[in-house]
Amino acid sequence: MSGNIETSSANPELLAHLGPLAALAGTWEGKEGVDIAPAKDGSKETHFRERITFEAIGPVVNGPQTLYGLRYSTMVWPLIQEQPFHEEMGYWLWDAERKQVMRSFVVPRGVVVNAGGTCESAAKEFCMTADAGSEVFGILSNPFLDEATKTVRYELSVTIHEPWKFSYKENTQLKISGRPDVFHHTDQNMLKRS
Repeated sequence: MSGNIETSSANPELLAHLGPLAALAGTWEGKEGVDIAPAKDGSKETHFRERITFEAIGPVVNGPQTLYGLRYSTMVWPLIQEQPFHEEMGYWLWDAERKQVMRSFVVPRGVVVNAGGTCESAAKEFCMTADAGSEVFGILSNPFLDEATKTVRYELSVTIHEPWKFSYKENTQLKISGRPDVFHHTDQNMLKRS
């Protein structure tokens, strides 16, 4: 990793290297979120609001590979409560040469996800996936979660509707101890630039 990574959400030269991620730089808020999560006897639906901050970074140099990206943090609250129920931090990355978009993040439950996909630089829609056991775009969990609620697949689709509006849909597939079928823990939201 380069020791001189530039960071800025407003630097036009830096934003020019972000490919499909350039439109996301900045701070976003959404109040239309729907989370379908596992519950003791089935699932529960939570409507939520969230705030995402993306800060442009780069270049990140891995020998012949050069990445640009967004450092991000997300905080999520149920609409009817002040206590957040989800937080994550990480990076969304763009490899222009390979036309790869990536998302590497940590959830403070002891889960790490490195997801990826391919798209064109000017794409307004793109997808990223990760699978447990994969050595490239994969998922790691702490020992307890690996036994009790193992994340076996992660899917994310992003749509940039306008310069001031984007949406996402996530499908985190869980193998829950004592349940025969994989549970599809889904989240979706529409966010606007704040």
